[in-house]
Amino acid sequence: RQAPSPPHIHSPSHPSLREMVALAFVGAGALGATKAISTLGGQTEQPRNLRAQASSTAPAQAAGSSLGAWAVGASVAALGASGLTRRAAKKTRGGRAPLRATAVAEKARKLTTPGDLIDTVDIFIFDCDGVIWRGDSCIEGIPNVLEKLRAKGKTLFFVTNNSTKSRAGYKSKFTELGLSVEPEEIFSSSFAAAAYFEQTKFKETGKKVYVIGEKGIGEELDLVGVPWFGGEADKDKKANLGSGGTVEIDHDVGAVVVGFDRNINYYKMQYAQLCLNELPGCQFVATNLDRVTHLTDAQEWAGNGTMVGAIKGCTGMEPILVGLP
Repeated sequence: RQAPSPPHIHSPSHPSLREMVALAFVGAGALGATKAISTLGGQTEQPRNLRAQASSTAPAQAAGSSLGAWAVGASVAALGASGLTRRAAKKTRGGRAPLRATAVAEKARKLTTPGDLIDTVDIFIFDCDGVIWRGDSCIEGIPNVLEKLRAKGKTLFFVTNNSTKSRAGYKSKFTELGLSVEPEEIFSSSFAAAAYFEQTKFKETGKKVYVIGEKGIGEELDLVGVPWFGGEADKDKKANLGSGGTVEIDHDVGAVVVGFDRNINYYKMQYAQLCLNELPGCQFVATNLDRVTHLTDAQEWAGNGTMVGAIKGCTGMEPILVGLP
């Protein structure tokens, strides 16, 4: 299947590689696995279950899937072309370098010499929760690792499924932990949600987004000009459960976004289910499906899969996933 043309993405700067990494983050959830990539010569192949899903689900979900197919294929192609695997590029077949994604096409070899990795990889993509930090504590050894990689001229990116902060918010957290990271190196699922709405031209529909989540999602939606409400403003609202009680909804809602929310309540769940069950075409978007997260360094905590599961339970809908699978 021919990959679609790359859509625009809102970013502090617009180098194609950063666009592609961001889009890969958005699309990875829709694909479900990077095994969908078979060749990287401008072509991507969708797995059978995705092809079936695209033909039987709502148009928005199919659009999300095709975005994911282009995103992952294009981004890995870009990484390969930029020297992610120089060793693979040296291997030729018929005078041409193979374009396979070696990370998924070949069996991974056990690393015995650190230099084999450092010398052959130019770009390193780090998860954050449980990799860079736990809660508000930087994991031991991380500052030294990042410093050494930068000293060798490596390009670093940091991705997180935690939607509670925007890129600017995560920039502040990195700084508080003593780590020097630029905003354009950070890709959060809150940013992925905003990118999804920008790429699908949601703003042009004149609709609004209802947010279950914290301030990170709203801050990113503001940057792309998508109108929204809910989030932290609804944390203390209570549903009227008395005789004849109702929750009134805004009929201009065109999507419900569910991100990690430490203040989720019954009012928010009722508002979301009314929008999704009663408003035709209302989209159900999830920033991630993580079962657990790392709020502190002492234990794991229930993750966004808990919030998404509640909305799935009262609507029977599967969400459009914009974060990492």
